[in-house]
Amino acid sequence: MTEETTKQRQGIQSIEVGTRLLRVLAAHGRPMMLRDLAKTAAMPAAKAHRYLVSFIRMGLVEQDSHTGRYDLGSFSLELGLASLARLDPVRLGTPILEDLCEKIGETVALAMLGNHGATIVRWIEAGGPITVTLRTGTVLPLTNSATGRAFVAYCRTPYFKRLLEKELRQTAEQANTNVAALVQELTPLIDEIRLHGISRASGSLTPGINGFSAPVFDHTGQMVGAVTSLGSVGHFDTDWDSPLALAIKEAAQALSQRLGHSPETPIPAGHILASIR
Repeated sequence: MTEETTKQRQGIQSIEVGTRLLRVLAAHGRPMMLRDLAKTAAMPAAKAHRYLVSFIRMGLVEQDSHTGRYDLGSFSLELGLASLARLDPVRLGTPILEDLCEKIGETVALAMLGNHGATIVRWIEAGGPITVTLRTGTVLPLTNSATGRAFVAYCRTPYFKRLLEKELRQTAEQANTNVAALVQELTPLIDEIRLHGISRASGSLTPGINGFSAPVFDHTGQMVGAVTSLGSVGHFDTDWDSPLALAIKEAAQALSQRLGHSPETPIPAGHILASIR
């Protein structure tokens, strides 16, 4: 091993050690005193201070001149925003969907909110005797599909509200009823979805086909997509706590984590039906 190689490895190790301080600041959520920061990072205070001096020069850390507390700096914010801008749910979700499809042996998909509603943006078919005909670009109804109901349970944007109100009006006209009656009928279903953290539908969209759909959240706690799986009735177990349901929820949580969501990040309370009359 040459002397140059040794120095390079020492330099990398030094960066890794110093990064412990940045991780502690990021996890703590508020400015910290040197002693607390060093203790949490399992580092002597004098050593931590040397790293912090360099981080301040780089803009990764800043120090309050009055309290002496340290916090993440402007360059850390720039890095975070740049990273968020590069997050692509479809790209990040594809390997997660592939693993899920292999694990459960069922067709899986990622849906996101498009111009016309909940839209399939990635689809992986498991194969088998029964073929599910939905494909990328398919728009799913919001009120009688597992995917659509997942959005109803967790999506709170004004744009989504307009889409939902439009579908409810059209459904009410076709069924010769009113929107209030549909909302009353749908509300307990959505409450149940919020209780279990996953949506399900049995033959409501396609006869003979069951579905589960779990929400995907971003770093702000807002729903940005849904991981969905479909299978044939009698083969596709729709129990709330079935291994199938748990696997789908885990996949959605894994993608949420890749998009910056933390289990501690609160998601919007209640659901959008409460605001529709």
